[in-house]
Amino acid sequence: MFSASAESFLRQAREIHEEELRRFAGRVSALLQGPEPGAEAAEGLRRLHLTVAATKYPRRLDGKFVELLQTVLCSPKSPEQVQVLCAAILREMSPCNDLILRCDEIQDTKLLSLVSSVLLAQGNKKGEVAAVGQRVVKVLEGRLPEGQSALLLLPVLANVISLSPESLTEEQTDAVSRKLADWLRYASTQQGIVQPSGGFFSSPRTKQPAPVTEVDGAIATDFFTVLSVGQHYTQDQWLNVQAFSMLRNWLLFYGGQEGKAPNPGMDRSVTSMVSTTSTSSRLLPPKEHLREKAFEYCQRLIEQSTRRPLKKDDGDLQRACLIEAVTIMDIICKQDSSYVYRAVSFLKILHGRICGDATYARALLPIAQFFLNHSKLAAVDSDAIYKHLFTDIPAQLFHNPSLAFEFVQFCKDNSQLFTDTSSIFRQSFPNLFKFLAWNSPPLISEFVDLLPFLLDADTAIEIFHLLLDLPCLTAALDIQLRAAALPTSEKATSDPVVKPATCLEAFRHPLYKSTFQHLLRTRSAPQDTPESLIPLRQLLGSLAGNPRVVQCAETVPVLLELFFRVVAESADGSLINQLVVLLLQRSDQLYEIPTFKDDVYRVLSSQLAMLCKLHPALVVELSTEILEFSGAVSNIQSKEPIFTHVVWAVGEYLSVSYDKRCTVEQITRFFETLEAVLFEITQLRPLASTPSCAPRAISVLMATLTKLAARSQDLIPRVSMFLSKMRTFVQSPAVTSVYCEEDLEEILIRATELMNLLKMPSVAQFVFNPPMDVASTRLQREVNDSLPLALRMVTHLLEPASGCTPV
Repeated sequence: MFSASAESFLRQAREIHEEELRRFAGRVSALLQGPEPGAEAAEGLRRLHLTVAATKYPRRLDGKFVELLQTVLCSPKSPEQVQVLCAAILREMSPCNDLILRCDEIQDTKLLSLVSSVLLAQGNKKGEVAAVGQRVVKVLEGRLPEGQSALLLLPVLANVISLSPESLTEEQTDAVSRKLADWLRYASTQQGIVQPSGGFFSSPRTKQPAPVTEVDGAIATDFFTVLSVGQHYTQDQWLNVQAFSMLRNWLLFYGGQEGKAPNPGMDRSVTSMVSTTSTSSRLLPPKEHLREKAFEYCQRLIEQSTRRPLKKDDGDLQRACLIEAVTIMDIICKQDSSYVYRAVSFLKILHGRICGDATYARALLPIAQFFLNHSKLAAVDSDAIYKHLFTDIPAQLFHNPSLAFEFVQFCKDNSQLFTDTSSIFRQSFPNLFKFLAWNSPPLISEFVDLLPFLLDADTAIEIFHLLLDLPCLTAALDIQLRAAALPTSEKATSDPVVKPATCLEAFRHPLYKSTFQHLLRTRSAPQDTPESLIPLRQLLGSLAGNPRVVQCAETVPVLLELFFRVVAESADGSLINQLVVLLLQRSDQLYEIPTFKDDVYRVLSSQLAMLCKLHPALVVELSTEILEFSGAVSNIQSKEPIFTHVVWAVGEYLSVSYDKRCTVEQITRFFETLEAVLFEITQLRPLASTPSCAPRAISVLMATLTKLAARSQDLIPRVSMFLSKMRTFVQSPAVTSVYCEEDLEEILIRATELMNLLKMPSVAQFVFNPPMDVASTRLQREVNDSLPLALRMVTHLLEPASGCTPV
């Protein structure tokens, strides 16, 4: 957040109009054209920079003024502050059509750095990136004049290789590789000389340089690295730091042409020694020489990370450098496999040292990445490393947002590799979902990519349960954190006789212990799933309004749709049957968040239709479960979307056309059950209020009964009589007080259409049960998809005077 004064300055800068900006630029132009731009010119440039940078849209400056800025920038008479401000304004104006800057002849490294920053901001329209890269490398290759430093050019070179790595030739990359190797390995181990200030109390003699130290205060006895500590650094030490900062990208872009694999007949240890001996490293080609020095540098950093730092900031730096060092070693081993054998034992020891320290959790990711990439070549078993990573880290550090993102990103990047090499990845999905439960919605896009790799026939059922219980998991994690923060005196186990009054008490209560343990499990436990979490869901109801729980609930519908889409690609009939049964059961067992339940019902109902289409025989195979669900009137009001789709599926797929096992007895049993439900919700009770059911449910029940009657024509009189009574139903005062006129009219129209269709049983049978050779035609598909159209056509044939016309 900006301070009030800063906000005021920004507001003023944004409100300056073009004409006022033009006049102000004119005044600045006059100051810049003076004999020597001074403090007043610098102040004008500062205000001008704020003005052009304060808005999202580009400000327009006169072409002549832009040309003047370039002239002043390149003038040797211009003060450094003025040059910096000119370059900053030109960058804000980029891409700039009036640019005439060139870097071909610039020798001064400060000016080259400023001009390059402007050129790189142009977007490489005219090959600016390549021109900058060529010039920077040429200056680095030569001997720099007195007072010049390569320090200013390495950041420019880093930008060049990020924007356009192909702009450098192989000769140039070889030259820079030699420089980087020397900067990494041969920086001074003595601190810089402190020049006397010349004040009254200053010593006339220059102090002798002291050696650099380690983070624990010991004198450094090995070569200088970014973790070496000193009060004053020399130029080559700063170059060492900068070289390390750009080393990873340099190796990725220019470390190619992977080294030869070791001779199978040669001893591995001998191969490693021959390839990395210091005396022979200078004779290696530049890329291999750089790899050698970079590997030594990373080894030194890892050794330095074992020291106990005197300052907290040094500890943070140790961990950051450790992550970078392991990542670079991984890259080097990809490019030259002879390094793998040295790195494996080294990193095994490192993992054993840091795996128990939560502050080093992020460093475990590149270590695991290394073993994923190289354990097969090194013939080592890495399951212990993966097991610790997937078991302990998510369970302990799910609440760390940056680690959560990096962990899930790591899983996503390696999902294919994990599924091919280790079962631990899929077995640990309950732990991985803790990251999503606590950090949604920021991680939703990552889990959309990750979920298909976690799903298979063995995990589908458990993941379905887990997705529906994801908000409960968020609430349980919240309680777990709060319970861990309690004083030791309050962590005693609760009295098993006394019912817990709060969630925190329940967390330690024997009655809920196993349920919490299942919800917070770290590995897959398909055989250990409790039959119901209803008591715990009720207990966690007090957290239903928690913002984190609500946010998590909003991600569930997205993942549920993805879940069914993935399952549909490979699921067999057995798995589909299991999912349908669970879908019906779990619709009663959801966390009590109103919008959450509505969204889940919407998804489950649409996916139920998809599952039935994939495996129509499930209506016959699950007839008991479907009858039980569709026969409960309470399901209409509480779960109308699911109820409606279940009834629709019965009417659509309970047919011998879809399953030869379908019998007249089954059709009759379904008919009688649904007939009783429709009678229950449409009967008129003088002394009781009429239950308010969705008009869609009534219409679907009528249509399904009609379809079943068309397949067993003995039922036609019963359904026809029922449909004929619908006019009495919709005209009842008790009903008209509950439903709107449009809904009642729609119900009556549908009843009339269905009754008319049943007057022609053969037509009804053709519409609802077409022969298989007709059912697959486009015409029949369109009729099935638009049943109201077919009904209106029949009504038009039977009642031409009614004025009904097909639409």
